[in-house]
Order: sequence, then C-alpha cells, then structure tokens
Amino acid sequence: MTPTLENYTLGRWAAGAADPHELLDASTGEVIALANTEGFDFAEILAYGRRVGNPALRRLTFHERGRMLKALAFHLQEKKELFYELSYRSGATRADSWIDIEGGIGNLFANASLRRKFPDKPFYVEGEPVSLSKGGTFMAQHLLVPKEGVAVHINAYNFPIWGMLEKIAVNLLAGMPAVVKPAVPSAYLTEAVVREIIASGILPEGALQLVVGSGQGILDHVTYQDVVTFTGSAATGAKLRAHPRIISEAVPFTLEADSLNAAVLGPDAVPGTPEFDLFIKEVRKEMTAKCGQKCTAIRRAIVPDNLLEDVQIALGKALAQTTIGHPQAEGVRMGALAGRAQAERLREQVRQLAKNTPIVYGDLDRVEILGKERGADAAKGAFISPIVLRNDQPFKYLDSHELEAFGPVVTLMPYHDLGEAVQLANLGKGSLVCSLATNDPRTAQEFVLGAATHHGRILVINNDMAKESTGHGSPMPQLVHGGPGRAGGGQEMGGIRGVEHFMQRVALQGSPSMITAITEVYQPKAKQMEKDKHPFQHYFEELEIGQTYTTHKHTVTEADITNFAQVSGDNFYAHVDATSLEGTLFTGRVAHGYYILSKAAGMFVDPRKGPVLLNYGLDECRFTKPVYPGTTIGVTLTVKEKIGQEKRDAEDVAKGIVRWLVEVTDQTGDTVAVATILTMVKKKKQE
Repeated sequence: MTPTLENYTLGRWAAGAADPHELLDASTGEVIALANTEGFDFAEILAYGRRVGNPALRRLTFHERGRMLKALAFHLQEKKELFYELSYRSGATRADSWIDIEGGIGNLFANASLRRKFPDKPFYVEGEPVSLSKGGTFMAQHLLVPKEGVAVHINAYNFPIWGMLEKIAVNLLAGMPAVVKPAVPSAYLTEAVVREIIASGILPEGALQLVVGSGQGILDHVTYQDVVTFTGSAATGAKLRAHPRIISEAVPFTLEADSLNAAVLGPDAVPGTPEFDLFIKEVRKEMTAKCGQKCTAIRRAIVPDNLLEDVQIALGKALAQTTIGHPQAEGVRMGALAGRAQAERLREQVRQLAKNTPIVYGDLDRVEILGKERGADAAKGAFISPIVLRNDQPFKYLDSHELEAFGPVVTLMPYHDLGEAVQLANLGKGSLVCSLATNDPRTAQEFVLGAATHHGRILVINNDMAKESTGHGSPMPQLVHGGPGRAGGGQEMGGIRGVEHFMQRVALQGSPSMITAITEVYQPKAKQMEKDKHPFQHYFEELEIGQTYTTHKHTVTEADITNFAQVSGDNFYAHVDATSLEGTLFTGRVAHGYYILSKAAGMFVDPRKGPVLLNYGLDECRFTKPVYPGTTIGVTLTVKEKIGQEKRDAEDVAKGIVRWLVEVTDQTGDTVAVATILTMVKKKKQE
C-alpha cells in the first residue's frame, strides 16, 4: 500500500482528507507516496504557532536558541544516512544529496555558532548609542526583539532539506516559530527530516509545523507580525508578493527566485591558464550538480569572442565525461530531474531557446542511461542530456537573458571587450550570483564595479583560491543569499543580517540611565554606582551594569614618555623629538596613546588574586586629546555589559566576559582616551 505523507500541525501528525497527489521516483516513475492537505485550517495553524511556539522561543536567549540548533544539527547528522537513502528517489546522486542534506545541517551548525555574535539575552542591542541632546541627558539606541508572529516558508522542490533547514535555522535563532510548506514533488524528504526533528524533542512545541500538500489559502491569514519567504519561480513569487493580505498587512516578504546567473571568462584567462580550466570546471559542475536544478546554477557562459570556439570544445569534452543514470548505479555522475513534469517543461524551454540559439552539445530527445538493473527507465524517468546552446548575437537574441531553462542547460555567448561582458551579465535583469574567472586585479575591479548593481553575490575565480573555494553555486550561511530584480530583491541567511529580518527594530529614546536599565548595556552619562570593594574582586554574577571604580591620579612626565618609547620601540617624532613639531598639531612632546592606555590599565587593575581570570582583549579605543608632560590623568572603570560563556565540558571553569568602559580624563575633566576592554571573570556558581 502506498504511504500517505502526514502534516505536522497543532502538535500532532495527521494526513489530509482527500484528493491526494502522487509523488513519483524521478528515475523509475514508481509512486513513492501520496500527499494532500484538504481539510486543514490554516488560520488555526498560524494562530497555534503564534500562541504556543512564539512565546516559548521568545523566552529563550540567543545562546539558548543557538545551543538548541547545535543539538538539532548533531541529532540530524546521526540520522543522515536515512535521508541519503530517501534522497536517491529524487534523482539526486550522493554528491547532489550531500549539498541538500549536509549543506542544510551545516546551516544549523553555522547559525548555532552565530549565537556568539549576540548577547546571552532574548533581545539584541544594535549599533552605537545616539546622543540627541547637547547635555547628554537625552539619547537613543536601536533595539531588536523577536516578532510575535510566525515565519511562513514556501520552498522549492529542488532542495527539500537544505531549503527548509537554511531558513528555519535563522528564524529559530531570532526567536520566531515556523510553518514550512515544501513543494509537493519532493515533500517526502522534508517530511522525513521534520519527523526526526519532532521526535528529538529538542524544539519547544509549536516551534515548527509542516504542511506537505497544497498550501492554497495559507497567506489569507498572515498578519504584520508574520514573515513570509518564498523560493521558486519569479512569476509565482510575484503573484504571492501581490497577495492582498501581504499588501494590506505590510507583511515582510522575502523572495528568492531562480535567475539567469552568468559565468564570465576574463580576457586574460586563455587556454593553458589555470583560470581557463577553472572556468570550464565550474560551468560543467553547475550544469550537472543536482542535474542543473539549482537557483544559483550557471545559465549563461560569457566569453571573449576570440575564445568562443576554445570554450565550446573544452566544455564539450568535459561534459562528455558525464555519465547519466540511476543515482545509485556505479559510475553515474548525473542523475535525473525531480520529475517528468520538470523534464517536459525543460524541453519546452530549450526548444524555445533553440529557435535562435542552436544546440551545439547534447540531445533533447535521446539520452543513454546507466542503472537499468535498478529500475532506471529513460521513458518513465526524468533523465535528460546536458545541453549547450550558442548565441553568437547575444545583444540581438534576448531569450538567453530572459528565459530560464531550469536544468543542465547553458548558453555560450561572446563579448568583444569587458564593457560588453558587464552589459551581457546585467541583461539578466538581476541575478543571485555571477562568477568571473580572471587573474587580473584590474579586470576584476572593473567588472565587479560594473556588475555589482545587478547581482547579489560575485565570485572571482583564480588559482589562488581554487583549492578552498566553495564554488559559484554555493551560497554560504554567513553571507546574504539573494539578488535584485528578477532574483526577487530579497535576502536569506546573511549572518546577523538574516536574523534581524525576523525581528522588530525599535528606536528606543530616553535618558541614559533608563536606556541602560532597559538594554542592560551601560550608556554614557548613565548613573553609576560604587561598591565597597574593587570590581575585580567581584564574581561575574555579583557585578552590576553601571558599577564603577574611580582610580587615583597620575601626572605624566617626560620620563614616562621616554621610557615608554624605549620599552615599546615607538620612536615616532612627536613623542621623542620636540624640534620636529613645527607645522604639526602638537605644541610639545606628546605622550603615546598606548602609554595612556597602558597607564590606565595599571591604575585600574587590582593586583590581588581574585575572580578575574585574564584580560580577554580590546573592542574599541580612541585617543581624543593630546596628553603633554604635566597633564594629570585619572581613570573611571565601569561595567558596560556582561556576556555569559558556555562551559566546554564538565571540567571547564564557569565564567563570563565582562565589557568595561574605560574613560581617561585630564585635570580639566576633558576625556583624553576612551576604550572598551574585556576581561574573563569566574562565576561564583560552578555547576
């Protein structure tokens, strides 16, 4: 009996009521499963996420959410072979599935590590404080808090695992639950992963819901506190973005659409150079990985007109080594498209392109396959040959820049000079990614500055980075994944930027003391407090934001300056040669800035052994006024922020990082130096 996929909503697994859709094996045409969502109440599903999942996640700190992602990544990594076995049915080889499965798990790990960029709090203080008054009693600070809604992710069929995990990793870190709606043809893979996620018990209830069939009507119930993301065709994305509810509620909508990405061969990358070979390798890889079904795949190969024949020959030789067939058959390097419907649509698109740009490699109607003993069937499966078209007049025949054949298809086209290469790349009207193969820095700069306005990411390929490069088609979780125009104008991932998309930014105004209390970050001119002992004698838990220590005074002498120059080796003329100061900013020998900072440390440090374990570093430092011999300086040390640290293991010392504001003033009360230093401080409780 054919299994029916289930939805995970309202805290339980359940199948739809009627009209199931058949999900087919991409290689054999065999029915894998049925999927539907008839009878489901999307209004209640979204309300459940807001009511149950959202408060549970909002209560957690960034560090707690990050550790949750880390635990989830380890759990899924242990189960990955189950996903690989199932992924073969989508037509993906082991290498293709690695991108989807381990790439998705890698996103969980990356966002888990990103927690260290955030405080151990449920909210995030963004940027520098802004003074709004002359006296400093009125100020502002930007603050980000998790939205009170649900992230609705509508995903494409080509990456059923990565597409889900790369998105939920970000919204979960931000403190927002998700409802995931995968594309139906490959929903069986998404369902398998969600089953493991739910079974792990790592996420709080309501943090993740799954809709495996039709999601028709789900957008009718979104509110301004929700966020919607869509990955898929530009046409479908445009329709969803124009949904009346999206418009009336001003719902944040991120569109990541398939685009006509380009690879450009630089004029210097002639045959025989490493860059020429890397270009051919990259184009071949992007055509055949996931059978070309990647939103980042290369669709246009733009090459110097005098190298067009060389590229065509070299690319043909490279593609001739690509064996096609059942993804589990020995020797197969390219599997099948996701299904017969995708294959037929692709053939129609290629036929349209071929009217003016002939096919110079491959055959639309004939393909030799391996793995027939495993059930691979050229008639029932979704196999297709790699196809190379050639557009000798790319400024005349514009289909190459407007019609995307979503599969192992690329169009070669020539350019006369680099300006034309930029124009051709930009004719895609907005792309996710473009790559340039060159070893000439001037070529790279000219191209990047010309093409950057039309691309979300640009990869410059040369021999220096070849061994470690992740390649043209690999968006990284630390970077924004998106692009302008046809690519959708949205952005996914992107490190801190991506997390902020699921949070509400508020400009908080008030007095320094009030904003200090709200943000738990000391603001200049806020109230300070002194305690009965030196702050370096307090454990991490005992220190309070705004706790202050005022040091004794020290009068700077010429001997101080001379001695520091000898110890440091810094003999800059302004410090050691009073006869060379004419025409400078200085009226006499001036103390080294780093002497002032070093002296300040000597003045505020408590020499006794205590909870402070070590000096952890320096975040920022400014020297704001020259210090001459005879100037008397004093230091104020204030607890600015506390950041708890995780224990690496049971034997590790429980500790946290304390950020201290160091203010050095002279006898007139003027600030001569300001810095933020960090110390590692032991916690009183060691469990």
